[in-house]
Amino acid sequence: MSRTRRAAVLGSPIAHSLSPVLHRAAYRELGLEHWSYDRFEVDEAGLPGFFEGLAGDASWAGLSLTMPLKRAVIPLLDEVTEAAASVEAVNTVVFGDGGRRTGDNTDIPGMIAALRERGVDKVASATILGAGATASSALAALSHICTGPVTVYVRSGARAAEMRGWGERLGVDLRTADWADAAGAFGAPLVIATTPAGTTDALAARVPAAPGTLFDVLYDPWPTPLAAAWSERGGALVSGFDLLVHQAALQVGLMTGVSPAPLRAMREAGAGALSGHTEDPAMNRP
Repeated sequence: MSRTRRAAVLGSPIAHSLSPVLHRAAYRELGLEHWSYDRFEVDEAGLPGFFEGLAGDASWAGLSLTMPLKRAVIPLLDEVTEAAASVEAVNTVVFGDGGRRTGDNTDIPGMIAALRERGVDKVASATILGAGATASSALAALSHICTGPVTVYVRSGARAAEMRGWGERLGVDLRTADWADAAGAFGAPLVIATTPAGTTDALAARVPAAPGTLFDVLYDPWPTPLAAAWSERGGALVSGFDLLVHQAALQVGLMTGVSPAPLRAMREAGAGALSGHTEDPAMNRP
């Protein structure tokens, strides 16, 4: 008889996370009948206690982490992968032999995979709207696919300095520009919008004719005003839902040891949940 295996997503807020829908769909498709995936409302203060409660329970295979836990979890881990360390953000914890805790980041390869799925393998330059946690993951992804400069549009000098620091760490030719000039981002072949819902709405009227590719990390409601304007002018789109599915598929592989994960089944399950207005608010914040 197969041993029961458990996984879950942690965060705050978490009630409307799509992660259980995606992971459970993967388990069904892969025939992992003894696997379960749940969600738990956990904030930074409660995270150490949650980990203590898992000690000695060999049924746990892994955890998905959303905001505000991606950095708070690092001191609780035994090991952090190079990808996660590069942006000081962990969205995946895998439990190994003896309960050893390894932190990883599937947002970065998830972004690369989502772009590749839409035909974007390499770009000569790129721009990022916003400078939060998602922006640092976007910058890490661009370090693999962008051969030229990356310009980040920010609202404050402190954010600009922080992003320049990330650029140095990641080996990216990074420039910063003021948010007041954000429409200037649209001339790049790839634009990644990492800001919360509503932030870029006023920019929709500034989309030029024949734009390149827009990767908008939001996904519900979709399209955003910016994405709708982009599409109307013939530009290519990558959505936050594309990212969500790809990063979850990578998590499934890390936690179960079975890959590739069934992307189509996961995408269909997620799309079905979204049609019922299921949303993960944590994915909609930088």
